[in-house]
Amino acid sequence: MDVVPRLPESPANMPVSSTQVRKFPRVAAPLANPVGSSWAVSAFKRLLDIAVSLLVLLVFAAPMVLIALSIRVTSPGAALFRQRRVGRNGKLFVIYKFRSMTIDPSGGVGLTRCGDRRVTPLGRWLRKVKLDELPQFYNVLLGDMSLVGPRPKLPQYAALCNTPYRPGITGAATLAFRREEELLSRIHPAEMESFYHRHIKPLKARIDARYMGRATFWSDLRIVAATFLACVAPPRVPTVVRKASRHGVAFHPLPAIESASGDSLSSSN
Repeated sequence: MDVVPRLPESPANMPVSSTQVRKFPRVAAPLANPVGSSWAVSAFKRLLDIAVSLLVLLVFAAPMVLIALSIRVTSPGAALFRQRRVGRNGKLFVIYKFRSMTIDPSGGVGLTRCGDRRVTPLGRWLRKVKLDELPQFYNVLLGDMSLVGPRPKLPQYAALCNTPYRPGITGAATLAFRREEELLSRIHPAEMESFYHRHIKPLKARIDARYMGRATFWSDLRIVAATFLACVAPPRVPTVVRKASRHGVAFHPLPAIESASGDSLSSSN
C-alpha cells in the first residue's frame, strides 16, 4: 500500500509563487461531527495503548537517556520540548518530544519547512528516524494520546476540536503527509501559513476523520507497520499528493483523495 507522499521532480527549494498558490484547489471542510469506530473508542484499544507504551518506555529507557544527554551537549536548552496541543474532545494537554530545534525566544512560526535553519544537526537526524517522538509514549501512558490517531495539533491549526478519539503518535494523515516539510519548502514563506490553513489542514482532518470512523485493530496494526517502514525505507509513490505539473503541487479532487486515504488505508493498513 503506497501511503507516503512523493513530491514533483522539480527542486524542493524552488518557491511556489502567489499565483500558483491561488491555483491550488480548496479542500472541502472536514466533517463537523466526527465519529470514531467501535474500536477507536474502545477500552481494549486503551489497554493495548497502555501495554505497548509501558513496553516501549522500558525497552528504550537507556537510549532515551543517551538522546537527552546528547541534546544537552550539542545545543543549549532543555532536552525535552513541551507544548500545549488539542486532545480528545478539545481538551488541551502538554505534549512531550525530544527538542530538535534551537530555542527561539520569540516563539517563531508553528510550521517547519524542509531545510529549516532552526533544526539542529542532531535534531535533523532524530526527526528523520522519528526518535524525537519517543517521549510521546509517556503521553500515551497518561491517556492524552493513543498509538494510532490524528496527530495532535496546535490550537491555531486544529481543524477539528470535538473528536471523540484520542490523537495519536501516528495515523493515516501522518503517513500521507510524511514529507510535509518538503512540500512546505516549495511554498513561499509569506504564503505558507495561508496555504496550510486553506489546503493541508482540512485535507488532513478529512483523511483522519474518515479513517478513525472505520478503524479496526488490524487497520491500526497496519498503520503502525507502515509507519515503521516509512521511517527505515525510502519514500514511495503517494496516493494523496501527486505531481500535477513541473511548477507546483496540486491535490486531486476530494472524492479521489477519500478513496485513496479512507477506503484503501482502512482495508490495507
